[in-house]
Amino acid sequence: MLSYAGMLALLLIHGNMMLPYVSSQNAGFVKSPMSEIKLTGDAFELYCDVVGNPVPEIQWWYADINRADSFKQLWDGARKRRVSINTAYGANGVSVLAISRLTLEDAGIYECRASNDPRRNDLRQNPSITWIRTQATISVLQKPRINASDQEILQPKSGQELPIILQCNLTNSHSTHWETFWMKNGQEIPNTRTEHKHTKFKLSKPRTDDSGEYMCVYSFKSAPNANASIEVKAAPEIIGHKRSENKKEGENATLYCKSVGYPHPLWTWRKKLGRGSYIDVDNSTGRFFVINKDNFTELSITGLDIRTDPGEYVCNASNIIGSKESVTILRVRSHLAPLWPFLGVLAEIIILVVIIVVYEKRKRPDEVQDDDEPVASTKTNSTNNHKDKNIRQRNAN
Repeated sequence: MLSYAGMLALLLIHGNMMLPYVSSQNAGFVKSPMSEIKLTGDAFELYCDVVGNPVPEIQWWYADINRADSFKQLWDGARKRRVSINTAYGANGVSVLAISRLTLEDAGIYECRASNDPRRNDLRQNPSITWIRTQATISVLQKPRINASDQEILQPKSGQELPIILQCNLTNSHSTHWETFWMKNGQEIPNTRTEHKHTKFKLSKPRTDDSGEYMCVYSFKSAPNANASIEVKAAPEIIGHKRSENKKEGENATLYCKSVGYPHPLWTWRKKLGRGSYIDVDNSTGRFFVINKDNFTELSITGLDIRTDPGEYVCNASNIIGSKESVTILRVRSHLAPLWPFLGVLAEIIILVVIIVVYEKRKRPDEVQDDDEPVASTKTNSTNNHKDKNIRQRNAN
């Protein structure tokens, strides 16, 4: 994933390719760094955007507040790798200075310098003439001391949930306290603002979805907000998933699971093979794609195979407190599935016709014998008549 400076570089280079040729232009600031007040342990970022033709070079310098005339150049990785400098050159020059884990010694004047003067690096030249500069003052205050209660771990449902009380107490600060409020997972909890330094938040009937990162926040009249975190942990509980999914072969299927609990779980997918054996499902096959984000996971299967893909798929959520899993049944139907009712009726008709034909064939010999009976009777009568004729002839003689 590209950093902020990296994305700026791509945009600036692309923009530079689209610009026609222009005459030379002295360096000028488009965006200058802004002064800030920070607390120890925090971090800050300063931005500097310059224009000019040719594109100006950018440098960062630092001076202690009490020695504003003694600047030292800053380099990427300085101050035990707490300093980060990212610069991109394109149609403009853009640079970002970031310093993390602030200490009181990081307070001072930070200066962005820019120049496209060919003589800018000539030591015989006066830097104040060849370089333009803009400054920001960073003030670092000692972080107030806040005593917070220990982390809480929610137990599985036992039929009797005891209330949990989270507490914070501001014991020391260099600025006048203004008010206090509570937050959960980065969102302010309504109706929790108070002027008291000792503050409480009560979970009357704690459930799994009450778990998360709670934060008591103290605001001051002339200093940045200070806070302390209290973690309420719980084993994952899956609150949403597909019980079954019906698809046709060749189509795509999407299965998902959603959970509550904290910390956010590690998600895994498995497919049941039978007799208690399972196979892991991940992104290595080319047809299976797993996306995990916090309390949500999604499994996508492309080009369903009716022979291998149907079955039980298990999503498992695990964190340091416990684990939970749920089963989704995937059914894959044949392309001929819509024709099954018609084929069933057709099969019944064929069977009926076969029965009729067989019955007729078995019945025919009896019918032939009945037809011959009159013929036999006629033959007998003819013979008798012939005998009577012979008798009459003898008598005549």
